[in-house]
Amino acid sequence: MRVADEMDLTLGHEVGYSIPQEDCTGPDTLLRFCWDGLLLQEVASTRGTGAWGVLVLDEAQERSVASDLLQGLLRNARLGNLPGDSRVVVVTDPALEPKLQAFWGNPPTVHVPRRPGTCPTPIYRDTVPTDRVEAACQAVIELCTKEAPGDVLVYLPSEEEILLCCESLSREVGPLALRGPPPRVLPLHPGCGPAIQAAYEDTDLGARKVVVTHWLADFSFSLPSIRHVIDSGLELRSIRAESQVLRPISKCQAEARRLRARGFPPGKSLCPTEIKHEKNPHTQTQEICSGLLSQVFLPSGSCLCLYPKSLLELEAPLLPTARICEVNLSPVVLLLKRRQIAEPGECHFLDRPAPEALMQALEDLDYLAALDDDGNLSDLGVILSEFPLPPELAKALLASCEFNCVDEMLTLAAMLTAAPGFTHPPLSAEEAALRRALEHTDGDHSSLIQVYEAFIQSGADKAWCQARGLNWAALCQAQKLRGDLLELMQQIELPLSQPAFGSEQNRTDLQKALLSGYFLKVARDTDGTGNYLLLTHKHVAQLSPYCCYRSRRSPTRPPPWVLYHTFSISKDNCLSIVSEIQPQMLVELAPPYFLSNLPPSESRDLLNQLREGMADSSVESESSSTQEFGDACVLQ
Repeated sequence: MRVADEMDLTLGHEVGYSIPQEDCTGPDTLLRFCWDGLLLQEVASTRGTGAWGVLVLDEAQERSVASDLLQGLLRNARLGNLPGDSRVVVVTDPALEPKLQAFWGNPPTVHVPRRPGTCPTPIYRDTVPTDRVEAACQAVIELCTKEAPGDVLVYLPSEEEILLCCESLSREVGPLALRGPPPRVLPLHPGCGPAIQAAYEDTDLGARKVVVTHWLADFSFSLPSIRHVIDSGLELRSIRAESQVLRPISKCQAEARRLRARGFPPGKSLCPTEIKHEKNPHTQTQEICSGLLSQVFLPSGSCLCLYPKSLLELEAPLLPTARICEVNLSPVVLLLKRRQIAEPGECHFLDRPAPEALMQALEDLDYLAALDDDGNLSDLGVILSEFPLPPELAKALLASCEFNCVDEMLTLAAMLTAAPGFTHPPLSAEEAALRRALEHTDGDHSSLIQVYEAFIQSGADKAWCQARGLNWAALCQAQKLRGDLLELMQQIELPLSQPAFGSEQNRTDLQKALLSGYFLKVARDTDGTGNYLLLTHKHVAQLSPYCCYRSRRSPTRPPPWVLYHTFSISKDNCLSIVSEIQPQMLVELAPPYFLSNLPPSESRDLLNQLREGMADSSVESESSSTQEFGDACVLQ
């Protein structure tokens, strides 16, 4: 929007953008801003990316999976589908420059120096506070009390702490005796879209903004009015979707957070700056004339670090860890297979994932029937790669075509992909009662469908969501995503089915569709008290506090077998989004070699006994049918 405005162009024509569930481009678009994950999906798709002359990858030091993998695909000599005169420009922090120079073969480099003396000097604490949220709140209140000018940006490790901080600040800043209106407290994390828009909007009454966020705003978020930064120095990251690690941020992230405090007054003019060029021994870089590259900043801000300086110097790495070395690699391997890179090891990586992680991804895709006997994509795998979903969720959606529950599975896929539906625990008995009315007896998956249906019936009303503690932005996102998935299924010409949610047959069909994709995520209650042992790992976990089986008024025995959506190793080892299943259905739908390859456990023995019993019953049934209808079979 800013570029279109400055160049006096029409947004969506010459200048446009593409983000999930929204494409604001046209045939005349010359400059497109695009989310790296969306571009990666386009590269993997048969629909292709279209023609482009220059691709600029910004903030490469974030080391996102999409950014790293895009560079690997563009670097790979076998890709062979780029225009001859196309160029790739990688914008990054200087700390990543040596690695990128080696990766791209010593390309030409342009350095844009930072202006000295424009950022506040960090103020470090002597010790790490025992309560990060309370320490951050007290720092914000002190800034408000002293009436220091400018907005505030607060960094905390997790979304849970962000919400706690926002709730606490909203209560405490109201009674303060301030000259102007009370500050506006805004959370900033995935799923709170309206808050992001509110952060950029000007406040007519001059109220200070306090934006509470996490690693999401390390590099890609910048607000001109920010003058004060409060940094916890920590981040909470998920490792292969099975563990959560609270760790110090990198030195690069700490510097980026400090730079957020150098905002300039609204309406301040911009000025050109000097650019230093480094000559490449093979390529002579052209002289670049540039203005509007740096802003005149006032050094009247502050950066309070809630940790000692020694923590940053001794424990913090130089750069953020490459996410491709920490995530589940099944979607990555599926994408590489789609690009006809037979062996993932053949792809260039800035940092190569561990071989065991790649092998585990190949094994999981094989269980999902996404690979053929030669290790290439099967016909099913080709279709799975078309969906912007995790492979197991895409497999469940395709299975719904066979089990006649496409309408319900589309809703569930959208709800599972969007941000969490609940914004906080129930704040009152009334809110808790309204939530319980949305719960379904079949478990969390059916509850998500019921929440979505009720949301649509309310007319997507924001007040209706607030009364139940539901994330209105996440539900709106799910509504858009559901429409995109339906359109994609129609393009691929997959069969659809009429809605039948609530019927007994639909309940069974939905369980079968889910198990077709999520048989890798099943757990069994080992002692009848809610201690669940995962089938594929020797981890014991409990149901999440948000699980409908725990929030019911009348205490009931936990379901003996459950299918879960996510598992995280944390202080309480939680299974999230859980529904009861029947082990007989698991034996019926899971590949036999998957059951045979499970780690030794009582659960595996029970499943194998069930499989043998079901096989014997099938043989007996076939034998009796042959005896009863033997003459008819001979005649046929």
